[in-house]
This record gives sequence, C-alpha cells and structure tokens, in this order.
Amino acid sequence: METWQRGFVLHRRPYNETSLLVDLFTEESGRLTVLAKGARAKRSPLKSLLQPFTPLLLRWSGRGDLKILTKTEAAALALPLQHTALYSAFYINELISRVIEIETPYPQLFQDYLTCLTALAVTQGSPTANLDGQSAVKQSAIEPCLRKFEFQLLQTLGYGVDFLHCAGSGLPVDPAMSYQYRAEQGFIASLINNNHTFYGNELLAFATLEFEQKSVLSAAKRFTRMALKPYLGSRPLKSRELFQTILPGRLKG
Repeated sequence: METWQRGFVLHRRPYNETSLLVDLFTEESGRLTVLAKGARAKRSPLKSLLQPFTPLLLRWSGRGDLKILTKTEAAALALPLQHTALYSAFYINELISRVIEIETPYPQLFQDYLTCLTALAVTQGSPTANLDGQSAVKQSAIEPCLRKFEFQLLQTLGYGVDFLHCAGSGLPVDPAMSYQYRAEQGFIASLINNNHTFYGNELLAFATLEFEQKSVLSAAKRFTRMALKPYLGSRPLKSRELFQTILPGRLKG
C-alpha cells in the first residue's frame, strides 16, 4: 500500500517474540491483517500506538493474505472510551471482525464506525457519575449508538428488509398494527404475539433509525439479534460474555 490510509486496530495478538499480528479496519481496503515487526520490543513506539480506538494513518506492503506494516502514525488522540462505552466499542469491533469480508472496501461503514465510536466517547461520565463511571442519562445514550450501527451494518451486508411496507400485501405499514418478522421475507401483518412480533410504529422508527423510545429501543435490539444471527453463527460473542461478567444486569450489547 503506497499511500496512507485511515484505519483502526480491531484486535492484536503476539507473533513470535517481538512482533504483533494486527487486525485492521481501514477506510479504503476494509478489514485486513498486517504483521507489525518489532512492535512488542520494549522501545518500539508501535507497542502503545497500535491500540484499538486510536485513529491511525497506515501504510503496508505485500500482496498475500498477510501484509507487512511499514509505517504508522496517530491521526488523532485515542478516543476517551471507558467503562460501558469501552465494552460497547469492543462489541462493535467484534461484529466487524466476524461479519465483513476480508480486503473488501466499506467506505460508508468506516464512516458509520467512526461516528459510532465518537458518539460512544461523548457518553462518558461526569463528576456526578454513578459507580461504574457514567451518569444514567449519558449511559442511556449508549444503546441507541449500538442499535444504529447494527442497522447500518445490516444494510452494508445487503440485508434489505422493507420496514415501510407489509411483505404480504405490499400496503404501507400501519403504526397501530402488529407484524410478524419472517427471515428473508420481511414483516407480515399478523395477530400472533410472540418474540417475532413487532408493532408498526416500531418498524417505522427502524426505517429512520430513531431509537428514543424505550419500547422501540428494546424492539430494535430484539430484531438485530435475529437478523445478525445468520452472519455470526453459533459461536458466542466474546464481548457479550464480557458484558455479562463485568456488568451483570446492565447493558449487554
């Protein structure tokens, strides 16, 4: 890669005694893995630079699956993510790592990712924060960030669900009606009430990514879990397990 690209570290792991294998999400090349030679050495500046949630400028070389990182600079300071916002950001990183194709450009998703991380950073606590370091008001802003990104990710993956029309009749969604979600079909008007039931007002909110109401937010979480399941498979999300261990009873992605 002869030109600089903006990117973020998704995950990193040791390689040999002094190097790192680094999974990146970049603006123009999408997701890829690079070898950062000597990055684990005591005096290497890369050791502290190649961290998740630090905006980076990157260059690499090589044509195979494993590229060699040649230059790295910080494009800005690391985003100030802590507590629930930090765990939420790791959840977003894991989603990207699990579902998008290698070396496929997703420029709009990169912008959505940057917007999501920035919004999560804004939710950081105040001096009057509660015990986990975040005020209740600001913590309540985290879930809408996650749900919005999940919907944007589904759109990027080509998951084309019509939230505005009944899949059975083609009629516009009625805010007062209930609808059954059917995978690969959409939403069909129904009087059945179960885990696949969504109300018309919720579907209309999904279409515009408006998650201010608690009922809509809860329904959105239920829907994205259903819709993402085929992409994630049966292997559990490590970040979700971390939520359940560290923050029992709180936000769990």
